[in-house]
Amino acid sequence: MNFWFGKLTGAVIGLFSGGPFGLLIGAFAGHLFDQTISKNLLGKQESEWTQGSPERRPFKDSKGSSKQNARVQEVYFATVFRVMGCIAKADGRVSEREIAAATTIMDQMGLTGDQRQKAIGLFTEGKGMNYDLAPDLKSLSAACRDRDDLIQMFVEIQLSVAYADGQLSRDEKQLFSQICKALGVGAFQFEWIHNRVRAGARSQQSQGRAGGRQQAPRTNKTSELNDAYAILGVKSSVADAELKKAYRRLMSEHHPDKLIAKGLPESMMRLAKEKTQEIQTAYDKIRKHRRASATG
Repeated sequence: MNFWFGKLTGAVIGLFSGGPFGLLIGAFAGHLFDQTISKNLLGKQESEWTQGSPERRPFKDSKGSSKQNARVQEVYFATVFRVMGCIAKADGRVSEREIAAATTIMDQMGLTGDQRQKAIGLFTEGKGMNYDLAPDLKSLSAACRDRDDLIQMFVEIQLSVAYADGQLSRDEKQLFSQICKALGVGAFQFEWIHNRVRAGARSQQSQGRAGGRQQAPRTNKTSELNDAYAILGVKSSVADAELKKAYRRLMSEHHPDKLIAKGLPESMMRLAKEKTQEIQTAYDKIRKHRRASATG
């Protein structure tokens, strides 16, 4: 984008005040002015673009080659299902709910035929007595270096299966501690992810129980609102601007195209989309409540 106003104005003022030499000085000063204006306007436009709605914004990624991403996808897929089996067996036995949760994830991913059999085989390996998850975690950590969004998604997937029976057992907590240490996920970050996933699980269970009711009790409405805040990882006292910022950040982190470009297996795109839908629903619920409170 070219700007000439400053140059022309500076040149005219310089010409009348200092002759030809003044013209040169004025034009130069005007040039510096134009550069400043251009930089500020372009910076503002870029900021508005990057701050725009992440679900509507195209994603451009400069990471690695398609060959590298293919390797990331291969490692990610294998590790997700082997570790999933390991977590399901962590408390001594694989419950029917945990099997159902793993099956649901396969359904959500649309896995059929050979892909589904591969996932089942990996899950079976993971829940075997001789499975050591350390090598898989090491490979995943190396493959996902500088791809923190993928690591976060991995932890979220594992937690969603672990919460299939309603809570984390002591053995499962120890296993997650090992997983986080291997993947470079700090204790504070894990608790933040953990609270969000737990709230999402409660929200889904609540929706399931409310199946045919026309109106849920007030206590449930309050709990649902609290879960919505927890899904966004913020407190209920958060200001509107900070709430919006948290929502946009989460939507960006779970942007399906962004995660695919970084190496998320394409079969897991549906999981990313469901996460964004969960985040969107929570945000809409909070905004609706705040608007009603403001007008009421």
